Amino acid sequence: MLSRFTSGLVTLFDRWMPDALVVAFVLTAITFILGIGLTETGPIEAISIWGDNLWNLLEFTNQVILVILLGYALAQTEAMQRLLRAAAGLVTTPSGAYITVTAVSLLSSFFGSGGFGLVAGAIIARTVGIVAHERNIPVHYPLLVACAYSGFVIWHQGLSGAIPLAIATPGHFLEPLIGIVPSSQTLLTTWNAAIAGIIFLTLPLFMARLRPTDETCRPIPASSLEMDNKSNSLDAKEKNTPAARLENSRWLNLPIVAAGVIFLYIQVIERGTGLNLNIINFVFLILGIALSRSPLHYLNLIVGAARMAGPFLLQYPLYAGIAGLIADTGLARMVVDLFVQISTAETLPITSFFSGAILNLFIPSGGGQWAIQGPIAMQSALELGADVPLTAMAVAFGDQWTNLIHPFLAIPVLAITGMHARDIMGYCAVAFLFTGLIFLMALLILI
Repeated sequence: MLSRFTSGLVTLFDRWMPDALVVAFVLTAITFILGIGLTETGPIEAISIWGDNLWNLLEFTNQVILVILLGYALAQTEAMQRLLRAAAGLVTTPSGAYITVTAVSLLSSFFGSGGFGLVAGAIIARTVGIVAHERNIPVHYPLLVACAYSGFVIWHQGLSGAIPLAIATPGHFLEPLIGIVPSSQTLLTTWNAAIAGIIFLTLPLFMARLRPTDETCRPIPASSLEMDNKSNSLDAKEKNTPAARLENSRWLNLPIVAAGVIFLYIQVIERGTGLNLNIINFVFLILGIALSRSPLHYLNLIVGAARMAGPFLLQYPLYAGIAGLIADTGLARMVVDLFVQISTAETLPITSFFSGAILNLFIPSGGGQWAIQGPIAMQSALELGADVPLTAMAVAFGDQWTNLIHPFLAIPVLAITGMHARDIMGYCAVAFLFTGLIFLMALLILI
């Protein structure tokens, strides 16, 4: 029964799921229609709001692109390739492949960050796909990539969860309303660990259950294998000139690496800076330079990864415009208020979960969504006498849950693995239903 249901969803998404850019266009149009039709915003005002907000995510866009570029370049260094292939070489069965990739993605998202989890999951999926192709292990590559993306579903519950860390930080924008909510009441609670643990234990096994028959498996595409070979090739340069010798000198990397290590010690140990995208990118940069053969070699690895940046550069402004429309026209408040009106102190976490899930489809940024939904959700929790930490985490659960059916946040995974959204979204939709049941049952127990 599960296989038939999965097959039906895969076929549905394969036929009807457009490219992520088209989805962004459609969501923009829907937001315009809703903003003009349901609020007092006029067409010209809506266009002005949209245009004014297009460039609000430039810093975050650059951070995410660097995660992709630097993380992928690091993975293509010879030392990391040997390590990745050694890890992938432990996979001897199709089920083991799906379980391994899902587990790596979950661990990377939980103990690293959402961005790191996406890149790490994609890289191990691609490596496992290559090794499976070389060893004639019948692995369905689209499902393998879906496994890599599915681990992103718990990133808010881990060490870099945007919402729980925000409300635990002195000076956060909601401190006058709810004060400081320490991580001991959100991330470090027994119930949060239990929910994450259940997903850790069950999701890899569940994803392995979705595997199609060996006869219908699609191996890694030849284009991805060719892309791998090109990424590892170093352009030929003459080495008998001073410039060429500098370009191909490993020794020139060492001062940069030494300075980077010292800075990381200052930043993390002495200043106590927590894990964030800037720190992750800095670590990727220093490790990549340290493991590359020369400055020219590292430059070629970056150039090989740069082809993945285009979709992000194009789509992030569109979602910034959507977020601006949602916030400035009052649509976000309408959605949250609708759920709050039917809530009690006991049910507010449930309704916050669903409202967070819906808003995430239009504002696929944890911090951006919290800036809009947080004030309403927290004020409602105080007025109704609901559990404030649980309500905040319920919003986070909803935000991370609908990531599984959003093609935008899958772009890093798709770019690295060479897949299209329609190839994986059927499997992600099944994982979406499975994890949704876990989150909903957990919240019902907790309230």
